[in-house]
Amino acid sequence: MENLTDQELLQAFALHAPLVEKLARSLGRRLPACVDAEDLIQDGHLALVHAVLATYQKLNAAHFKNYVALRVQGAMLDGLRAMDHGSRQLRKDMRAVELALQKLGHLLGRAPLEQEVATELDISLKKYQRMLQEAADYNLISLEDLGAFDDLPIPTLCAEANPLAMLERAALRQSLAQAISLLPSQSHSVLHHYYVDDLKMHEIGRLLQVSEARVSQIHTQAIALLRSCMVDGSGSIPALKPRRRNR
Repeated sequence: MENLTDQELLQAFALHAPLVEKLARSLGRRLPACVDAEDLIQDGHLALVHAVLATYQKLNAAHFKNYVALRVQGAMLDGLRAMDHGSRQLRKDMRAVELALQKLGHLLGRAPLEQEVATELDISLKKYQRMLQEAADYNLISLEDLGAFDDLPIPTLCAEANPLAMLERAALRQSLAQAISLLPSQSHSVLHHYYVDDLKMHEIGRLLQVSEARVSQIHTQAIALLRSCMVDGSGSIPALKPRRRNR
């Protein structure tokens, strides 16, 4: 630990705190409104303190700034991952679902039925529906689809993108509109009631005369269907790949 006085620690913190806020703003632009920027800043401030205590007097100003940027970004992303409750196995399972939907969609020329997807995955319909229900928070756009910070040279992975900001890209708008047009009517109704009418799952269930669990299953498969229409062979969404900046 560095032998710093309280005054030196405060000065170092004040000097580099704007960098923490800049990184938080850069990441925050790619996140949904439910993510509090103050949480990102708090994680970044803790990382800054640790960086100052560990290496402030060992590195020159430029190297220390780069070191702080790495530590702060890492801390913010760790904080975001801690909020992401989806298990690695669940993500793997849903990726398999996307691939199955993509394959069957091409073969059948329509959105496949749940039983058809279950058969393609070689699992029972009951197990497939349970998988859909467990993935109730499955997102249309995940942080893994984004790539890198806009104005930073260090590639990073995030947790969940702001759909409205991402839809500013024409290619994504076009892909999503085409995918939505292929949804079965019930799936379309669930998405409309959930995202446009802002109804809760149990309220949608009452409207459609199905259980809340069934609404959750329909919602998850609908999101997977949309993603299957937009992802490429690697599982990422091409329209979201970072653009090269002019030099």
